[in-house]
Amino acid sequence: MRRFSNTYFSAEEWQVRCDLAASYHLAALFGWTDLIYTHISARIPGEQGCFLINPFGLHFHEVTPENLVKITLDGEVIGHSDYGINPAGLTVHSAIHAARSDIGAIVHLHTVTGMAVAALQDGLLPLSQHACHFYGKIAYHDYEGIAVYGDEKKRLVEDLGDKDVMILRNHGFLTAGKTVAEAFSAMYTLEKAAHVQITTLSMGCPVTVPPPVVCEQVVKDTGKRGIKEAAIEWEALKRLLPSHQSSQRMRH
Repeated sequence: MRRFSNTYFSAEEWQVRCDLAASYHLAALFGWTDLIYTHISARIPGEQGCFLINPFGLHFHEVTPENLVKITLDGEVIGHSDYGINPAGLTVHSAIHAARSDIGAIVHLHTVTGMAVAALQDGLLPLSQHACHFYGKIAYHDYEGIAVYGDEKKRLVEDLGDKDVMILRNHGFLTAGKTVAEAFSAMYTLEKAAHVQITTLSMGCPVTVPPPVVCEQVVKDTGKRGIKEAAIEWEALKRLLPSHQSSQRMRH
């Protein structure tokens, strides 16, 4: 058990809290923030009906394992927190966590590249190897305004279906995975694919699009990677963080 103030966290919860906080710091490092908005959430293994999300009002670099807020699917705060949560975050994340028990973590962002591609009628195009990772695997959800109304949850879930990646039109990107590592790795790849697409189209030259059979093969090949390679990527990503580097020096 890990104790913070008057609260005790199980080893499993503490690990998820550390990974989730790290994901916020990495998102800040990569410039994926939107002031105090957008969210990354994660379930705690063995705990049904609740998840962790960022405290509303803090910038991503201010999120810590301790100040993450644990909430029920209805938005009720579990335990003590000095912060509330963003209603839009509750709508999107609670809907997906409630409907998809296979999803352990969700990343939802409003980056410039993500919103630009989300505004295109054709969405993400298979113009790069990174984009081909998602060939036939992206769900789309039409923009309905700020996601603060409960009736949108049903349509969000229906549009997502059994996919783990969704482009919210005129809004942004969403990726999901069994772990924080999986969801974050998918978002990194999706962001890079979007950046390549915007850069390519901005040149105003004819583009080369791989044939469907090639795109499908990329999906098959990348699908073999699974959670193991995402975990390897995740450990490498965390080494970018000063806090992680400091803890490693203390161990030695």
